[in-house]
Amino acid sequence: MKDENAIVLDFLEHGRPGGPSEPVAQVIGTENFNLLEVVPREDVRLSAGDDVYIGDGDRDKVRYIKGKVTTQELTETAKSELEYVLEELVEENEDQFVEFFNDAQPITPRQHALELLPSIGEKHMWEILDERDEGDFESLDDMRERVELLPDPKKILVKRLTNELSGDTKHYLFTVPPKSEER
Repeated sequence: MKDENAIVLDFLEHGRPGGPSEPVAQVIGTENFNLLEVVPREDVRLSAGDDVYIGDGDRDKVRYIKGKVTTQELTETAKSELEYVLEELVEENEDQFVEFFNDAQPITPRQHALELLPSIGEKHMWEILDERDEGDFESLDDMRERVELLPDPKKILVKRLTNELSGDTKHYLFTVPPKSEER
């Protein structure tokens, strides 16, 4: 699952320590949340937060994609930017996440997909299911208003995305399993 666009987490003008001295940027895809390293075009200087096109078409800022990276391979700057960028992406893609809450189903006879989210136990799961039976959620704020004592859904989603990107989960709801030497 390729991303068409990405947000820069960090830009290393002289490359990674011990690697080639070509500039490299660590980015996260805006649609599928792929963590990638990209090499910018000559004379292009990127900054954290920049939007870049990484699709198959003509790229104005990116020369080529080096490949996927894990969260462990991110620089400290990229790691610190990740949570803020994920918060922005959850807000920008709110409809996608609301649709998840409206459509989520059991993944096994004993576990529901909603229970895979941090802070969502059996009690909150049943409250969410009961409320969605009354009508689809319109937004994450609507869900928070209708489900009593529900923690902030945006923070729940950011935590889940972070866990998935780190490979700290058995099931993947929103991302593709990360690159790993063991797989």
